Amino acid sequence: MALETWLIKVKSAISNGFDSKVAKKSNSGVLAFEIAGLMSKLLHLWKSLSDKNIIRLRNEAISVEGVRKIVSNDDTFLLGLACAELVENLRLVANSVSRISSRCHDHNLRSFDRFFAEFADAGRDPNNWVLSFKEMEAKNKKMDRFVTATATLHREMDELSIMENGLRKALQCKENEVPIKQQKIIDLQQKILWQRQEIKYLKGRSLWNRSFDTTVSLLARSIFTVLARIKLVFGIGNHGKFPASLPRSLSASAAVYPSDPNPNSCDFVSGPLTTNKDSGHGFFESNSKMLKPPPSTLGAAALALHYANLIIVMEKMMRSPQLVGCDARDDLYSMLPRSIRSSLRGRLKGVGFSATDPALAGEWREALGKILRWLSPLAHNMIKWQSERSFEQQNLMPKTNVLLLQTLFFANKEKTEAAITELLVGLNYICRFEREMNAKALLECTFLNMTAASSS
Repeated sequence: MALETWLIKVKSAISNGFDSKVAKKSNSGVLAFEIAGLMSKLLHLWKSLSDKNIIRLRNEAISVEGVRKIVSNDDTFLLGLACAELVENLRLVANSVSRISSRCHDHNLRSFDRFFAEFADAGRDPNNWVLSFKEMEAKNKKMDRFVTATATLHREMDELSIMENGLRKALQCKENEVPIKQQKIIDLQQKILWQRQEIKYLKGRSLWNRSFDTTVSLLARSIFTVLARIKLVFGIGNHGKFPASLPRSLSASAAVYPSDPNPNSCDFVSGPLTTNKDSGHGFFESNSKMLKPPPSTLGAAALALHYANLIIVMEKMMRSPQLVGCDARDDLYSMLPRSIRSSLRGRLKGVGFSATDPALAGEWREALGKILRWLSPLAHNMIKWQSERSFEQQNLMPKTNVLLLQTLFFANKEKTEAAITELLVGLNYICRFEREMNAKALLECTFLNMTAASSS
């Protein structure tokens, strides 16, 4: 009894001792994990705006066959969507930083949201928060170290929680051999002491012990610089009015806006920034309109994710049509909306029940393969885009470079449904063909066995 009482007192002292020494209202504390997530997203945004990734966007992403077929073949529109999504992602990060900035001592940092709106709308940067390219790269390395250390701290704190739960169970457990129990508790207590020391060390290296002023200042400068980079890359506003601390030009192959001297040729988001005041719309309000899907799209009909799942199911069936049974066909049919069911019934009218032509089956396989080659990537991207945004709050890892324009969100509903109907018609024939060929082979095998048995 005395041993257990002593251990409980030691545990209580350990639990409260270390944190009381470093706990300060001005420090990030448990908000360090959220701040690390914001830094991770900013790092990813900056990386997505590199010359290499912008060249890939201009030459590859918007030229994907599926995008051209059912989203748009207008380069300016597609680049506008990419720009609008990057701006929206940055705005969401800035909103989180604005909430955290209310804890700062510095008056300018507490007014971050106002300064950011002025910078977005009019390009004003009275605090000189926009960094040079070289300075931004140095800040990125610093943020990357913070993100890594904070992620490690999170894991170690989880491990400590597991150890403490183990200690509680050990103290409550009634074992026959008391010496064994005592040794187990002492060993676990020693591990907890070491774990606490490790956590104390990590708190010193991570964002945990950094003040809100320090972290928000780093975030604010990075956000301003990322937005300045977006404006530069996509040519938003009047050319030549970019912050002096950023490079005034990209490599010729990395600038997505044309070299046409007419400024209206590159106004993807809201036109020249100088017109925002006259139009009555701010930069972010105009940008949000760009991301609103037109009525003719799957995004407007709230069908993008559903159709993505439907396409992936058909893709799997195409790989092994001989294994598709009645239940699988019924499940697939139940996924179809009314519009596709109606179209499918019309296509299947007059189609015979026999499917025994190998040449026709081969033609259908080739046709369906061609459709899936351009349609399937958009479906998989839709799933990936959605899952990343559902999971991103739970991890500190950066997202991939999948953009909405590479998904089914902006896909034309009529064209997509026509392609899906074609897949269903072809899949229907191929599955019937495989089923009849299997039945024929089974019948022939049975006949041969019967013939062999009768002859013997």
